[in-house]
Parts: sequence; structure tokens; C-alpha cells
Amino acid sequence: MVAFDAARALRVVFFGTPAFAVPTLEALLASGHQVAAVVTQPDRPRGRGQKTTATPVKEAAALAKVSILQPSSVKTPEFRDALAALEPDLGVVAAYGQILTQEVLATPRLGMINVHASLLPRYRGAAPVHRAIINGDTETGITIMRMVKALDAGPMIAAERISIDPEETSEELELQLSRAGARLLIRALDDVAAARGRETPQDDGAASYAPRLTRDDGRIDWNWPATRIHNLIRGLHPWPHAETFAGGRRLILHRSRTADAESTKQPGTILEASAERVRVATGGGALDLLEIQTEGKRPMSVREFLAGHPLSPGTILHPPA
Repeated sequence: MVAFDAARALRVVFFGTPAFAVPTLEALLASGHQVAAVVTQPDRPRGRGQKTTATPVKEAAALAKVSILQPSSVKTPEFRDALAALEPDLGVVAAYGQILTQEVLATPRLGMINVHASLLPRYRGAAPVHRAIINGDTETGITIMRMVKALDAGPMIAAERISIDPEETSEELELQLSRAGARLLIRALDDVAAARGRETPQDDGAASYAPRLTRDDGRIDWNWPATRIHNLIRGLHPWPHAETFAGGRRLILHRSRTADAESTKQPGTILEASAERVRVATGGGALDLLEIQTEGKRPMSVREFLAGHPLSPGTILHPPA
């Protein structure tokens, strides 16, 4: 292991917003590099009560007593001037949430690098973790890349592969990736500081995209095979969630498991409703629902759910009317 040279410490401005970015910020603060400021999204109403709250990154930065900037837009001259006044050597971005202009990218002396939660060029875009699980991938990873104007298209500095468990949700995988990204970022940063980093261009011809999630992504078609529906349920956890309807009642599905069973029943038909599972016929095999939520209520195990919300074999689950 190469010892850190304090003479090569970089002055860094960190851009990040959600919980995914917090381990990277914490790793930066614990490194030999200097965090000159943190840039995060403005405080916004969140949750059922729409209470205005700080972003997870802002909370971590405030705890560390680091200067915080929260521009409503990075395109304003005021923000560009504030960034330039910090005289950063490098910008580090981890799930910030705004597209950075060429002027912003060019402000740090050494440019800007990004912690991206996929093995680029696969899954460029806003939802790489969720799309990997929804598509049934068995492997993903973290890429540290140099930022350019084109979306997630810059040369790669470092990458690390991570396996995806077939029962893993996006929430669980994202936590694992956030920690891996923090470790990889510091190694890459030390290499940049020592001018020993290598940058590999991406193969644009192999690129795929991970568009932002919407609530419409959660609509289950029971004609799909059980594995595809299972991947959708775990890929959309913790937001926006997969959903189905029983009569006029919306059911939000949190956990499932593919069943070693076949059925000739219409896809969407409940085959079994017991304390352990609600088994549903699909277009290929059957799916066991393990954790369900109704509108405005907390997620519940099947045993809890059925105690207050009976579901009978023969009921057909369906998309919204």
C-alpha cells in the first residue's frame, strides 16, 4: 500500500444529496484531502407530512462543520462565482441530482469526477441500481469516472464488480454500493493526486441507459413470468414500489419469492392465502407475496395483513381500472 503524501492533498468540493452519497462524503472527510465545501440540493418538503427537511448529505456536512451550498440551480452566475471562490483542485460528485454545466465542470483545476453505481458504460443515467435488479442482472458495480458534458460518458478511472443476490432489494444493494464507492473513490483520488491515475475511454457502442423511475414503472402485469415480477418488486423497493389491485383496493408489494409451482389458472389469480404467503398465478410459474401494504398503512407480513385484510383463493389481482 502506498502511503498518503500530505503534500499532494487535494482541495475538494463535494456534490451529493441522498443517503447513497453520505459514505463517500464521510470517507473524504476522513482522508488526507480537504473538503472545501459541500454542494447539495435545497431543503424540500418530504414524506407523508410534507415537512421541510435537510438532505442526508447536508446533515452529514453540518455535523462535520463543513461549509454548505444549496443552489436552486447550478446555472446561475452567483453559484459559479461561489464555486470559483473556493479555488478547488477537484470536484467529486455522488448522486447530486442536477445536471452540471460545462462551466461548472471546468471550474476545479483538475476537473470533476463522479461515483456512479454501475459498471459503465452499462446503465448510464439516474436509476442504475434499480434497473439492474429489475432486469434480473446478477452483477453490477461501481465506476469512478471523469465527468464530461455528455451523460455519464466520461473516461473511467476505476471500477469494482459486485454480485447481486437474487433476493436483494434496491435499498440493500444501494447501501452495499455506496460503501464500495466510498472506498474506491478515495483510492482513485489518491491516484489523481499523485498523477498516477489511468483513464480508460468508454465504449459508447456498448452503452445502455437507466432512466429515472416513475410510479408507472410499478404496475404489475400478471401475464409476466414470476421471476420478472419478483425482480420488479425488489427493484422498486423502497420507491416507487410495485403495485397491484384487489377489487378497488391498491396493494403495495414489498417482498416476494418465486414459487416452485405451476398453475393453469388465469394469471393474477390468488391460489393460496395462508399465514406464510399469498400465492399468485403468473404467466409463467407462481409468485409468493410475503410483505404487503395498503394505502396509508405500514408494510405488513402476510400473517398481519390477512388478519385485517382478507384475501381469498380465486380472487384475481389486476392493474388499476
